[in-house]
Formats: sequence, C-alpha cells, structure tokens
Amino acid sequence: MKQLSKLFAIALLGCVVVFTSCGTSNAVRGGGIGAGAGAAVGAGIGAIIGGGQGAAWGAGIGAIAGGTAGAIIGNRMDQQAKELEKELGDVGGAQVETVNDGQAIKVTFESGILFATNSSTLNPASQEVLSRFATSLQNNPDTDVKIYGHTDSTGSDAINNPLSQRRAESVMNFLSTRGVTGARMESQGVGSTQPIGDNATATGRTLNRRVEIYILPNAKMIREAEQQAR
Repeated sequence: MKQLSKLFAIALLGCVVVFTSCGTSNAVRGGGIGAGAGAAVGAGIGAIIGGGQGAAWGAGIGAIAGGTAGAIIGNRMDQQAKELEKELGDVGGAQVETVNDGQAIKVTFESGILFATNSSTLNPASQEVLSRFATSLQNNPDTDVKIYGHTDSTGSDAINNPLSQRRAESVMNFLSTRGVTGARMESQGVGSTQPIGDNATATGRTLNRRVEIYILPNAKMIREAEQQAR
C-alpha cells in the first residue's frame, strides 16, 4: 500500500524539469493549476518527502496556487531555478529540478560530493558548492527551505536514521553560517525509507545516498502574488 501511495504521488507531480522546462515555462504551468488540483499535487509531493510531516507541508504548497497567482509564483521560482542551474551546473552529482508544476524547486546533492562514507562532516569541496547555493538562497529571501537526508539500505536503521538526520543538519547549519536565516529552514533525516535506486546495486546505492533540498514560496511571496492577482 505504501508503494502504491508513492506511485500515485509521483503521478501527481506532472512534468518534472531537470535543467529544462519541458517546453513550458513555470509561469504558464503554475497558472494552469486550479485550487483543487494544486492541493492534490502538493499532497503528492508531501507523500514522497518527509513522511507525515512532509505530507502536511506538501499540501500547504499545493493549496496556494491557481490562476494568476500561480503564474506569478511560477515565474519567480523559474527565475531562481535558472539561477541555481547557472550556479551548480558545473557540479557533478548536483541536480536542479522544478516540481509542483513549477512552484517549488528540488535540488539533489549526491552524498559523495558532500560527505565521506559514514560521515556527517562536510568535506572541503562541498563547502564551496554549498556556499554558492547559499548565495542563491540569500538572493531569493522569500522562500522556505526543507532539507532531507537519505541513506542507502546498507546497515541498520539504528545507524542510517541518525546518520541521515546529522547530514541534513550539517547542510542546514552550514547554510546558516553563510547567511541563510535559520527560521526559513528545517531539516529531517529519513534514513533508507525513500530509495530512488536499486539498493541491490552499487549504482542504486549511490543514488540513494543523497541530500534533497526543497525550496518553496513562503507566506510573503504567496501573499504578494495573491495581491498582484486581484
């Protein structure tokens, strides 16, 4: 049943963009979401990230977004996604996507570019990458940031769960030292519960060891979009 729920959630996400717009801008896609559809898509994202807390958060993003307000938000998120692509495009193991019909951004870092095996200490190279990421977040202050740590299934939950949490916290704490306000960030470790690759293979395990960062419009951006749409 859990797997079916995830498949349903993935289906709701619609067009996911990896360094492209699938031929349609985020503003256009954002404007095309009706209130009911937006809530469903947001719930779909929440079903994938962060368990129950993620589901509540996902429903919140989806509910914002119909018509002109959605188009305004989509345009702003599109601009930030392009900025992030420019900042991180030369980083192997970093991926920028737009989700929720262009109204949220997902940035994935393979853990190999951030941490040594079984470590939650950021390596020197990752600090330069995350510093660039932090600059983009500072340039776009009207967003909230959710940080999720993931592991592969090697080892027990007693090891993986706290390791994933420490890794998410390490990223959040580092971004804080680079000027990103702590109040706009949250971190959570989900261990090995949300694989995106086959844990039976080395390639799959590499994909599963990752940190995912979701960027979404905060209350101020939503309020301003709604006011402009009137």
